[in-house]
Amino acid sequence: MRRNKTVWYRLPETLRVSHDARTKKLMELPPIFKHASHPLPLHLTTRYDRRQCQNCQSTINANVVSYHCTEYLVAIDVKCAVEVEKKGIHHPSHQHLLVCAISTPILCFCNTCGKEHKGVFYQCTTCSNFTIHSDCAFLPKKLLIQKTTNDAFYHPHPLTISYSFPKPDQKAQYHPRCRVCNDDFRYKASHWIYKCEKCMYYAHVDCATSRREPFMSILSSTGSGILVKNYEDADYPDLLHLPFPDQTHNILKHLFFKNNGPRTFETDEVINLQHIKHQHEVILVDTKCIDSTVGSSSSTIEAFLLHDPMKKIELLCNACLRPIMVMPYYKCAQSCNFALHEWCTRLPTKVENHPGHPQHTLFLMPNVPGAIFSIFYCGICQLPCNGFAYGCVKCDYYVDVSCGFIPENITHKAHPNHLLSRVKLDKYGGRCHICRTYIYKGRFSFICSTCDKIFIHPRCALLLPETIRHKYDKHPMSLSYLPIENHKSEYFCEICEEKLNPHISFYHCHKCVQSVHSACAPLILRSDMSDRESSIMFNSIYKFVNVKFGNIHKTPGHQHPLSFTQGTPSDCECSMCGNRLRYKMIFKCLECSDILVKNYEDADYPDLLHLPFPDQTDNILKHLFFKNNGPRTFETDEISLALLDQEVVWEMNAHRISSTVEDIICSALMYHYFCCLYAVFVIS
Repeated sequence: MRRNKTVWYRLPETLRVSHDARTKKLMELPPIFKHASHPLPLHLTTRYDRRQCQNCQSTINANVVSYHCTEYLVAIDVKCAVEVEKKGIHHPSHQHLLVCAISTPILCFCNTCGKEHKGVFYQCTTCSNFTIHSDCAFLPKKLLIQKTTNDAFYHPHPLTISYSFPKPDQKAQYHPRCRVCNDDFRYKASHWIYKCEKCMYYAHVDCATSRREPFMSILSSTGSGILVKNYEDADYPDLLHLPFPDQTHNILKHLFFKNNGPRTFETDEVINLQHIKHQHEVILVDTKCIDSTVGSSSSTIEAFLLHDPMKKIELLCNACLRPIMVMPYYKCAQSCNFALHEWCTRLPTKVENHPGHPQHTLFLMPNVPGAIFSIFYCGICQLPCNGFAYGCVKCDYYVDVSCGFIPENITHKAHPNHLLSRVKLDKYGGRCHICRTYIYKGRFSFICSTCDKIFIHPRCALLLPETIRHKYDKHPMSLSYLPIENHKSEYFCEICEEKLNPHISFYHCHKCVQSVHSACAPLILRSDMSDRESSIMFNSIYKFVNVKFGNIHKTPGHQHPLSFTQGTPSDCECSMCGNRLRYKMIFKCLECSDILVKNYEDADYPDLLHLPFPDQTDNILKHLFFKNNGPRTFETDEISLALLDQEVVWEMNAHRISSTVEDIICSALMYHYFCCLYAVFVIS
């Protein structure tokens, strides 16, 4: 009888064992195996032909057990499969087994840090697109950042690793930025981070560990670390170090306050106040002037009091709109609230080669010509202003007096030890390092030439002092750019009582653990008017910080004087545009109700203009210049058209077309501003 032929299935040479052990070994092998190098499952089987191992490139002989793909000619040696299993890890960041399929370094993308770099990687046996660099896979669960960054960064608490930073969590923490690289986490929700939630301290894993690889340059920090000084003091003897120490300092005092001290009655130099053009006499107020009022009435003494936030006394300079907190200063001798810093009387009458308008000389103007009620928008900081200005009438370009002397170079504690230079951005910039709002093309900014992504608005650099005093806290409040360490509760503004984003500049009292928005801080007499929707227009700057309220205006449309003020919540909506009057620049009658009735006789005003016009065919020019005998004809024409020179028309049109979007927005705001004026009283 012919004996049946038996086929023996063999294990690889490295796994050769006895018959019983071989059977046991075969039984222990998984029938289906998924390898990171192939997307489909591999089945344990044998073939009658030779194959090459996909992993180690060795030959798999016929009838040798191995893993094969049923659809593709792919095979994996059992030895390689066993070795892969030995190299597998279960990581808490991922639900599937991770294996080190290739032991030699490869260039690959790491899903944990979001970087592509070379090294040994662990790959998921189920998810084909999930890989982790071996260094990331074994990162410590906690670390002190000062140890991993050689003390370039410091935090008192250990940072804990987190395997994701979901967008809802980012929103709840006011979209923080990495303390090392100054970048945010908006598009990196799945990447790992190190964090201290108590102090709202967050850092990317590669930033917190300072890995010295080509794709990382962590120690050249742009964040809150210790920066190496990148300039020599001798090269910049007049360098301006910001922020200013307190509210008594500003850019004009820095430039024009003489070394030998302020003027007094005895040492007063001959000063030319003609350029001020105030209708009343202007006198110098100093300590001797105050002494001379001893025994006078309380109203006389109050007329000479300085700006004092703690006592709710407001005294602003009409030139620079900054508080007058030191003597001597100049004041109107009459009852109006006109006042000037002593150093603001030293302002030059013109500025040459201003960076915002170098083609023409800018002249000092107490009132901008053509600006109704002296309100104009500064060409540098874009803030409304009714103080003195430097301007070019021909080009309709105006800046407030502080922006008239915007420095070329500064340093700032928000980004210490690095020189910040003034530039006009020729392309889109980035977020301001202080207020976190964007700086757009064509705007001025202070930038760091050493670090990427460091931009600071001129208004944020020059208008936010380091310390302030406010009636809501008995201690000086300090300017902070980051969350406070060991802060025990959520952040709320003590003035507007709304939530406060601690990643944007704010003022904080460390003793009372109280905070205020930097935009709410100037609200001394108007703290009940604080409104985040309105005052946060510039995020960290109160939008009316360069506007002096309280002036009295007379208009032929109303018999009583009108006070220029900021609207309150009790003010009604605009009767013309429907917008709210509260928190806007409006006029109020000092004697009668807000909405006025007719208060004149027709016979007294024969040429009175009755608005609105009946239809679109009527306007102010037609009302004034349309003759009673009808329009002109070719035969009766009396006017020369020389004024309509084509070149002039083209130049005017080009100027209009080149207006920026913000100019249009400012015009719209001014239009609403005057609509509000109409809403306060009725023009019949």
